[in-house]
Amino acid sequence: MKGQESSMEKWWFNSMLPNEKLEYRCGLSKSMYSPDPSEIPVEVKTSYRNNVNSSYLNNGSKSNHPHYDLVVTITVTVIFIVTFVVKVRTRSERGSSSKRTSTKGSDLKSSNVPYVAQKYRHLWIQCENCYGLNYKKKIKSKINICEQCGYHLKMSSSDRIELSIDPGTWNPMDEDMVSLDPIAFHSGEEPYKERIDFYQRRTGLTDAVQTGTGQLNSIPVAIGVMDFQFMGGSMGSVVGEKITRLIEYATNEFLPLILVCSSGGARMQEGSLSLMQMAKISSALYDYQSNKKLFYVSILTSPTTGGVTASFGMLGDIIIAEPNSYIAFAGKRVIEQTLKKTVPEGSQAAEYLFHKGLFDPIVPRNTLKGVLSELFQLHAFFPLNPKKIK
Repeated sequence: MKGQESSMEKWWFNSMLPNEKLEYRCGLSKSMYSPDPSEIPVEVKTSYRNNVNSSYLNNGSKSNHPHYDLVVTITVTVIFIVTFVVKVRTRSERGSSSKRTSTKGSDLKSSNVPYVAQKYRHLWIQCENCYGLNYKKKIKSKINICEQCGYHLKMSSSDRIELSIDPGTWNPMDEDMVSLDPIAFHSGEEPYKERIDFYQRRTGLTDAVQTGTGQLNSIPVAIGVMDFQFMGGSMGSVVGEKITRLIEYATNEFLPLILVCSSGGARMQEGSLSLMQMAKISSALYDYQSNKKLFYVSILTSPTTGGVTASFGMLGDIIIAEPNSYIAFAGKRVIEQTLKKTVPEGSQAAEYLFHKGLFDPIVPRNTLKGVLSELFQLHAFFPLNPKKIK
């Protein structure tokens, strides 16, 4: 009986989308995963059930209907989805030109969406490109790629490690390293130390990068992955020290190196100490690449800006970018306010910069691990092979 109800639910939901017009206007498709009935708000269920009850009182007993509860659950699910999408799309069509950002990846910004979206945004992630809705329980299996348009949504550092490194081979390094507010930064909003504590609790990380070793298709590698969810991936003294130690370890152990960049640049709360990390990391990379002749791959994800772009982000032997990544030194708004000139739309996107020769390939997320594996195997046949270096 349970299987029959499940199949009926899928058929009924798909029957609600019989034509392309409804799909286009509401941003729904037959492939969209419907939410668990238990997640539908109780007050919505109750309100709708009361309406249905009154209808049955006028037309006959509800007990005569064999699928009364199922019909109520499915109908409320569809109403909830359509209401949610229509309200969000109405807002976007009213001329809101401000870019949507969030500390939780591409989650809906709570101050700019309707009440329904605010209250139940934990169920959905909205695509920054097509504004389509992706169900959170399903998006991870899709490696954070939008079902509707294929846009690459932001990923946490832990998800990227899980994507790139073979299961059971990840060995983290320097997990206990934390910032101690070295310049006693004063802010009118909140102390720097409290801000660090907040993001540590929110992300479960100690700072904006995870470093360690593991195996990529059985190839031992050293890898560092920045996390934009931790203070915008900003590079402070801890981030710089952890990356430098990773590079030195890879140099001593003759390991290929991967650095995944996702950062807003140097961390202003640490002043010149954060800027010094650019030189420190670049110096360690010089020894790794020029003196030891080892192989470093830099992966640029969205966004990669500021001091990260100006240092190790652009020093890779192979520089890879994800599709549609925002890559720049200074942001569009900063350039326009400083130089009083308009920055052409799309001039800081990966596809445009690729044609200008800024980096090597643009590699989709679902093929990245295979590409990295081939690159490492290719270099094993040349003098860059670490086992042959004296």
